[in-house]
Amino acid sequence: MINVFNTSSSRIAPQPARRDDRVLPITRWISVALVPFLLAAFVILYLFPNRTAELFAWTLNPPMTALLMGAGYLSGAYFFSRVALARRWRHVAAGFLPIFVFASGLGLVTLLYWDCFNLDNVAFIAWAGLYLTTPLIVPALWLNNRRTNSGVADPADVAIPATARLALAVVGVIILATGLTLFLLPGLMIRLWPWPLTMTGMARSLGVWFILPGLVGLVIAGDGWWRSARIVLQSQILGIALILVGVGRAWADFDPARPATWLFVLGMASLLASLVAFYTSMEGRLRRSGRELAE
Repeated sequence: MINVFNTSSSRIAPQPARRDDRVLPITRWISVALVPFLLAAFVILYLFPNRTAELFAWTLNPPMTALLMGAGYLSGAYFFSRVALARRWRHVAAGFLPIFVFASGLGLVTLLYWDCFNLDNVAFIAWAGLYLTTPLIVPALWLNNRRTNSGVADPADVAIPATARLALAVVGVIILATGLTLFLLPGLMIRLWPWPLTMTGMARSLGVWFILPGLVGLVIAGDGWWRSARIVLQSQILGIALILVGVGRAWADFDPARPATWLFVLGMASLLASLVAFYTSMEGRLRRSGRELAE
């Protein structure tokens, strides 16, 4: 590295950030620190969905709500573990804006429904600490690490076809609209939802979980490059697969007479099948291009 000296004084001029697309150490270490919290939430919610009153920050009834959230937490743990190991910032940057909105939404739910939480449970301390700090930490990491982004696509990359980008955007808008409706009109969605939502705070919290993947679809569609999308899509595929397993485990929570039940189940199954097909197609396109994958 060359130091540039100001000859009019003895001070060293500040060096510009290296735009080599690296993931900065602070980004890696905070990602590593988040993973245990997310894994713990997955274990509690997905493996013990009937024991949230004693094990979790708030009581989630019926179990399907806990199973959906638990699936999301394992998806998040996978994503942040990949951030910690990633060689290039562009490979993981797409997840940070959706996660910022997600964490901010749950932070707001925490403040609005404080009395509904299990305040004497140690899990609530972890919950409050996580969602009252990550809305500040995540954008700070993004702003700090984007300084290394050269603004140039990875040379070993392929573009996502325009039709696929449009499909991602449309699906993203639908999922985002579902989440926003849950958050802004919880009373309406409680009457329509395929399984019982016991209070408006629960509906709004569930809405935040839908807002996140909706934004993921829009961010990927806007970027348009495959290697920027593949890690965040891997995490989304994992989460959706676990949600569908959860549907089978908690089928008694659903009301088969409600159209929303079949809309939810068929929608999730179709989304999973479509994402797997899209992922497989893009990986094949990358291999056919003769470009070597190097995470």
